[in-house]
Amino acid sequence: MYQQIADALRDRIAEGALAPGDKLPTEAELREEYEVSRETVRKAVGLLVNEGLVISARPQGHFVRKRQPMVFRPQAEFRKRPYSPEMDAFMTEFSAEGREPRQEIEVAIVEPPPEVAKRLHLESGELVAVRKRIRYLDGEPFNINDSYFPLSIVRDSEIMRPEDITRGANQVLAELGYRQERALDELYVRMPTPAETHRLDLSPGTPVAYHVVTGHTAEGKPVRVAITVLPGDRHVISYERIREVAGEDA
Repeated sequence: MYQQIADALRDRIAEGALAPGDKLPTEAELREEYEVSRETVRKAVGLLVNEGLVISARPQGHFVRKRQPMVFRPQAEFRKRPYSPEMDAFMTEFSAEGREPRQEIEVAIVEPPPEVAKRLHLESGELVAVRKRIRYLDGEPFNINDSYFPLSIVRDSEIMRPEDITRGANQVLAELGYRQERALDELYVRMPTPAETHRLDLSPGTPVAYHVVTGHTAEGKPVRVAITVLPGDRHVISYERIREVAGEDA
């Protein structure tokens, strides 16, 4: 029965009868409407909380969650930079939308995870520099972006500093002689790891998109692996495709 109640409330949310920010019927109202126990009502509402559709704001009650998804555009990576002299691309773009972006950045020298070592064609024992970022919008952690670089390339460069790089790490690589001319995108959808759940403060049952980008120079040398973890309830992934025209009559 609690699943039926959750289904009915979920339908009301999907149809707009319960809009973002609206308060759900109280426990007493739901008990009377469906003639069930308090425990049944709580289990029904708990399902919606776990799905990220509803938030608890005791003692006021439960409310439909307000969501303003972030549009994630992988093809924008090679857009001309800097966007502004003070802020990197992420900070500039979402500040312009009237939102409040911030990011926490950590830099470390580590042994690469196997998937990174394989994509960077590293020999056993080679180390990487990793820039680990958690990106926030309006105070909420929105995604993880961890970028790995062969240490032999970026040692003593700005990439080693735990702060925004206004012109972008890609431009720093170019200045070091490793301009990326090609990027391979891989996109997976899965459940988060415990570490990802902790870093992003995810509700139970929230799937994530796992986006891996490997950047190559014109000579085919891989010089960067960027891994972005995108919670499914906070993002829209937008790709733009342009048809290539071959020949005058194409």
